[in-house]
Amino acid sequence: MSRINKNVVLALLTLTSSAFLLFQLYYYKHYLSTKNGAGLSKSKGSRIGFDSTQWRAVKKFIMLTSNQNVPVFLIDPLVLELINKNFEQVKNTSQGSISQCTFFCVPRDFTAFALQYHLWKNEEGWFRIAENMGFQCLKIESKDPRLDGIDSLSGTEIPLHYICKLATHAIHLVVFHERSGNYLWHGHLRLKEHIDRKFVPFRKLQFGRYPGAFDRPELQQVTLDGLEVLIPKDPMHFVEEVPHSRFIECRYKEARAFFQQYLDDNTVEAMAFRKSAKELLQLAAKTLNKLGVPFWLSSGTCLGWYRQCNIIPYSKDVDLGIFIRDYKSDIILAFQDAGLPLKHKFGKVEDSLELSFQGKDDVKLDIFFFYEETDHVWNGGTQAKTGKKFKYLFPKFTLCWTEFVDMKVRVPCGTLEYIEANYGKNQQGT
Repeated sequence: MSRINKNVVLALLTLTSSAFLLFQLYYYKHYLSTKNGAGLSKSKGSRIGFDSTQWRAVKKFIMLTSNQNVPVFLIDPLVLELINKNFEQVKNTSQGSISQCTFFCVPRDFTAFALQYHLWKNEEGWFRIAENMGFQCLKIESKDPRLDGIDSLSGTEIPLHYICKLATHAIHLVVFHERSGNYLWHGHLRLKEHIDRKFVPFRKLQFGRYPGAFDRPELQQVTLDGLEVLIPKDPMHFVEEVPHSRFIECRYKEARAFFQQYLDDNTVEAMAFRKSAKELLQLAAKTLNKLGVPFWLSSGTCLGWYRQCNIIPYSKDVDLGIFIRDYKSDIILAFQDAGLPLKHKFGKVEDSLELSFQGKDDVKLDIFFFYEETDHVWNGGTQAKTGKKFKYLFPKFTLCWTEFVDMKVRVPCGTLEYIEANYGKNQQGT
């Protein structure tokens, strides 16, 4: 066969092969893909977003905590909000049915988890294994505030936060500690001098700017983006707690100094009053919480917390504050049903309302309602014997959680300014 004939045959073979290849592509695109219901980009089993840095970091962290039996639970507000919006879908999702990364692939710097410290059995071993898995971990410790009232133990340090970074994404592990009032507390994330401020963008952290207090959440296990995770059973309740979670400690050191100057009253009568006042405060808190009415320690009860971390034994009553916007029309009936009859009612809802209920052992509960103005708040007072009215002005304030007589209760965050508005600059002899 001549050289020209060989080239013609070769060209014909190449053309035939190309035509057959084009036919295969056409057949697959217009027949097989329609028959199977998906094209190449959406074929069954494809997993969209699962190559993200965030998802890989979360997956590795959950593997680590699961293998080490560390019972962490998700507290990231952004993810919990997404869960709440898609709660039915989340509840009906099984581990193998995920095709798209929805929750852990949203671009951000951190994903926040929490741990109840008393359930953590192998802290040091976990830390070492995390670093062996490629995490760079930072541990934040500080002294245990629960021991501040005990001189010999007040320097004991406890872990407050872990930040573990994998590539460009970090896991913020918030360490919750149990407190006397059956609630969970986390500490302030305070950076010590030797810590690299560029390790992560600390200012973007949603936990740790200040200490926080939370109700103990009931947990449930769900599958998110193919990962089994524990979350609060009521995600939005936890999310709504976050912006109002700020916690301030009682001033134990100042209280000890106060009692060195003014001896504490430990008579039988004083101890009996404190016991009755505590029981009355517990009953009032239970009643108001059931109504959904937020309250705070006010007047002499607030002064006792601030000055001596206890109930003032000669005050003879328990004082609470409530914003008038939170007033409920059935509040009197609720207290009466709780066994606290109304003793006095001064003013009216529109002006200077004050309620007084009679507790047992002649201990009284006084509730002062506060009215908000543009640049201040005020409450009205009425002298029981004369009916003379007073108006007390306070600087505007926000509320913080604290612990008082083994209870989680609120006080004004700027407590000193609040007390000075009530009692003046010198309250030592009050």
